Amino acid sequence: MRENIPVVIGEDELRRRVGELGAEISRDYAGRIPVLVSVLKGSFVFLADLSRAITLPINLDFMAITRYGAGKRGGVVRIEKDLDLPITGRDVLFIEDIVDTGLTLGYLVRNLQAREPASLAICTLLDRRVRRLANLPIRYIGFEVPDRFLVGYGLDNREQYRNLPYLGALPEEEKRAGTS
Repeated sequence: MRENIPVVIGEDELRRRVGELGAEISRDYAGRIPVLVSVLKGSFVFLADLSRAITLPINLDFMAITRYGAGKRGGVVRIEKDLDLPITGRDVLFIEDIVDTGLTLGYLVRNLQAREPASLAICTLLDRRVRRLANLPIRYIGFEVPDRFLVGYGLDNREQYRNLPYLGALPEEEKRAGTS
């Protein structure tokens, strides 16, 4: 239920900031065709809006991962769907919805760096720096956010709330119950 989800970052603020990120990326990658890489599913809304805000040619590709052992937040990462495009010698911009501890993203960055791209940078919509455990080359940050469980704009709780047009903080009782 949307009325139970307090807004943390509203639609207009998201639209404005994504536009600014798109303009910055367009300037920084002028004359090049970067490959935007994202992990399914959380980043898809941000990636769609960001790709439309970028005014130069781009390529898009996706990865899918699973985590197992030691709970969903820890353990081992396994790539279930790898990139379709070769990235050797290409400029790669990894698009992330939220960077938390950075451990999973660190693994993915090392995996991509082993493929010898010309450059590799990270663009994240949300940076929860307070929980960071890994040092990452984050070049573009949409918003710094507090240590709260956020949903909407692609982020979910048990596959719900991805379609909210804003980012909201999920109340603790809904997070535990996993219901709307």
